[in-house]
Parts: sequence; C-alpha cells; structure tokens
Amino acid sequence: MATVTACKYEFGAGRALAFGVPTTKHFLISFNYWANGEIHTGKYTSKTAVPQGTLFPLHYNPEAPHEHSKSGSVPLARNPVIAIGIIGSLILSFAWLAILRGCR
Repeated sequence: MATVTACKYEFGAGRALAFGVPTTKHFLISFNYWANGEIHTGKYTSKTAVPQGTLFPLHYNPEAPHEHSKSGSVPLARNPVIAIGIIGSLILSFAWLAILRGCR
C-alpha cells in the first residue's frame, strides 16, 4: 500500500504556451511506500484530486523496489521547456537587433 503525501494542481496552459498544443488540467500526486524495509517515493498524474493521506494499492518490483506500477505516468520535466524558451528568446533578440542595426 502507498500513501499520498501531496496533491498539486498543474494547469496545462504553460505547456500550451511552450508547444502551442493545449493539454488537459491535471493533478500531480506524490506518494511514498515501504519496500524491503526502506521508504520509497513516487509521483503520478491524475485527472481528479486525491486527498493527502489516502491509501492505494501499488505493485513494485521486489528486486528493484524503486520500480513501481505508477512508473512512467509522470509528465516530462519542465527544465527542457525552460531551456528551449530561453534559447528561442535569445535567437529572436539577436534577430531583432540585426534588423534594427540594418536600418541605419
């Protein structure tokens, strides 16, 4: 059994601005569970909120307890999105600067 430790609402507009494709709104659910005498953590997305402290069944790999049935359900990290945005801003800024200098 796993225990929900946090439920965070994630709005899809940030992804729509970054990629031009809107995504659905969802909740990022953080949880922890005991396996082989150690506590492990994980995250998954849900269309509905799950209250903190909620218990739910979770299957994990006994030989690699960090691998669980909710693996792979977390959206991609936003760090690449931020990097792409910064690089795009720099390119556009330099292009605008080149246009302005060419007008003189």
